[in-house]
Amino acid sequence: MRNIDEFRTLHNEVVEWRHYLHQHPELGYQVHNTARFVAEKLALFGINHIETGVAETGVVAVIQGTNGEGPTIGLRADMDALPIAEESGKQWASSTVGLMHACGHDGHTAMLLGAAKHLAASRNFKGTVVLIFQPAEEDGRGAQKMVQDGLMERYGIDQVYGMHNMPGIDIGTFAIRDGSILAALDEFDVIIKGKGGHAASPHLTIDPVLVGAQIIVGLQSLVSRNTDPTEALVISVTRFNAAHAYNVIPNQVALGGTVRSLSPTLRDFAEHQIKACAEGIANGFGATIDYSHRRLEPLTFNHTEGTRWALEAAYGLVGKNSVNDNTKPLMGSEDFAYMLEARPGAMIFLGNGATAGLHSPSYDFDDEALPYGVGYWVNLVETILAA
Repeated sequence: MRNIDEFRTLHNEVVEWRHYLHQHPELGYQVHNTARFVAEKLALFGINHIETGVAETGVVAVIQGTNGEGPTIGLRADMDALPIAEESGKQWASSTVGLMHACGHDGHTAMLLGAAKHLAASRNFKGTVVLIFQPAEEDGRGAQKMVQDGLMERYGIDQVYGMHNMPGIDIGTFAIRDGSILAALDEFDVIIKGKGGHAASPHLTIDPVLVGAQIIVGLQSLVSRNTDPTEALVISVTRFNAAHAYNVIPNQVALGGTVRSLSPTLRDFAEHQIKACAEGIANGFGATIDYSHRRLEPLTFNHTEGTRWALEAAYGLVGKNSVNDNTKPLMGSEDFAYMLEARPGAMIFLGNGATAGLHSPSYDFDDEALPYGVGYWVNLVETILAA
């Protein structure tokens, strides 16, 4: 098992890669320059099996160990940025107006490249490592597309692992839990149909604005009064579109929002009860609704054996006192969940220190965290695929 000191020699090089990627952010599946940069680096490391254009712009590379036959494990990093104007003030800030790496995918990509360089040079393991550089984590469900395109079967992947930086956790520390670690994500829309009219004569209308307001209040009771307070469910109404004129009560309004849950039972409950609540309130006012519900990203669920391997790798790198093995689950979502549905494995959080929060225009990945991510990946490989 290797400790952190062995990976500090790569630090300057990984920082250079990370700064380049940060300066050149790309969205969704349009990560053409990023993918080209990744593929060129992998080739320089002496990796012969490199495939580009996976799930449109993903890159997959294979490193074979020199110590005999063994399992195949996948290591995943996401490559895409966000449509946010950067306000970090860093010398390596985004050079593309309106786009930035506000979630640290530049750091994730650079760390997996650092691990690739080390593993390609040493190959001190048995079996196979598959490096997965994924597009479109933020809004295109790139992980789902990779799985649907046959990623796991094509490369014979037995287990798959992910890592995400986490502001607010000290650099040099990790956090993980067995089971549910990130929430499932759904979206819903409610169209409320009433009878419009003049704002001076509301008694002659069926006011859909009033109905919509009542529905918003009613939906909050689904969490506060209809679910176990020890279970996590978040229903957030984030859109409300009504009339454009001050003196008009419209015929209809539209509201929508998100649902985040940490269990399949709660997810099913929310989908059914949001519609029932909205329908009941609307009917009471003489209005009707159209309802739609979209299941987006599933629950990110760490498998027991995968969590055990991840913990062993992190313990070996930084010691048990620097690893939280029962972190609280978060209500954010992550499309790596699709890969964990397809194969066992685990997602771990890497401390990013006291930086701005994820998706903030002031956020920047802390370069001091880079060796820890590189070291975790190498330890994970050499632990699972022990010589």
